[in-house]
Amino acid sequence: MKNHPLLLTLRHLRGNARGCVLTEPLWGIPFNLYAPYASIYMLAFGMNDAQIGLIASVGMLFQVFWTLLSGAITDKLGRKRTTLIFDIISWSVPTLIWAVAQNYTYFLVAAIVNAVWRVTQNSWNCLLVEDTEPHLLVDIYSWIYIAGLLSAFVAPATGLFVGRFGLVPTVRALYLLAFVMMTAKFITLNALATETQQGRVRMQETHKLPLFSILQGSGSVLRIIRHSPATLYTAGLMILLSIVSTISGTFWSILVVEELQISATYIAIYPFVRSIMMLIFFFFIMPRVRSTHVHKPMIYGLLGLVVSYIILISTPPGNYRILFLATALEGFSVPAAFTLFDTLTVTTVNATERARIMALLNLAVILCTSPFGWIAGQLSALDRRYPFMLIIGGLLLSGMLTYLAGRARAHPANPPCDA
Repeated sequence: MKNHPLLLTLRHLRGNARGCVLTEPLWGIPFNLYAPYASIYMLAFGMNDAQIGLIASVGMLFQVFWTLLSGAITDKLGRKRTTLIFDIISWSVPTLIWAVAQNYTYFLVAAIVNAVWRVTQNSWNCLLVEDTEPHLLVDIYSWIYIAGLLSAFVAPATGLFVGRFGLVPTVRALYLLAFVMMTAKFITLNALATETQQGRVRMQETHKLPLFSILQGSGSVLRIIRHSPATLYTAGLMILLSIVSTISGTFWSILVVEELQISATYIAIYPFVRSIMMLIFFFFIMPRVRSTHVHKPMIYGLLGLVVSYIILISTPPGNYRILFLATALEGFSVPAAFTLFDTLTVTTVNATERARIMALLNLAVILCTSPFGWIAGQLSALDRRYPFMLIIGGLLLSGMLTYLAGRARAHPANPPCDA
């Protein structure tokens, strides 16, 4: 076991990649502890499905603004400084707001502040992958996911606390825990990290430029994207998988508790099952696919997710065992679909303009995804299974796009010529 590829990679990590991976549990553990309860926590304050969906959409609209600026901010301030400042704003502040929330207004304000995370999505990824050997990226992203899965070993205890102290007091405590652990993570990572080589170049180039003037170079960046079929396919997948994640993350617990009549006391068991299955995949399956191209295992992962959601919406009320099966299959399929997609994203993007390209891609993702929080909320108000039918359609389209991307890679077209 000591010679397992994942363990060897972790042992030999250096530089920013090491700092990002080793500090990630301080973010991943608290996030994965409170995330399953976030939506039913809002229900406890008298909010309805449509209001919850509207908050998700409003948050994404504000993410558009920050995504548009994220590349320029990351280039001007540097990867390291941007990550520290905007991590604290986007996670430390909202977790405190959620912890003391009383009504709809609190959750709306928290969603608006949390939208700032789109800046650190850009800067943190640049900090992680720049100056890192490309062949290590599959293992590095595996460890990033594993960092969050460590919460699986304490998640069942959360259910016990919900049963003893009630949902609202327990979730308030989880948000306070998240504030402490996440803030510690941001400070520690800043101490361990150094500015990347490309980051120093971009800081020098943009030093005397006003922030908004940096955006004027977006035309040339768009041309780079347009002339890169691999990046275009990646953009399509980013949009579809973002829609899937947004709907599932918002409405899964509502479906399970309200429609399938699973007690909130036991809801933490299912993220535990999902996490254990993901860990099994990372340690026993991922080493077998890490040397192959990502498209084929991604298709298998997406198809596995389709089946898991079909089982989910077919689960009779009160049937814990079938929900267990759906959750286990989902957990086994997520690494193949999402971890390999993260690797695909960073390897298909032009390294020189990484920050601005990712900013534009993320902007496209948000613009296309933002209506779906509201749409899914309206669907859920009609029938709580309807949002998951939408998810199934998105996953099938993702599988088709992944297949086409694999064919394009095997039979590349002639590169376009500028007139």
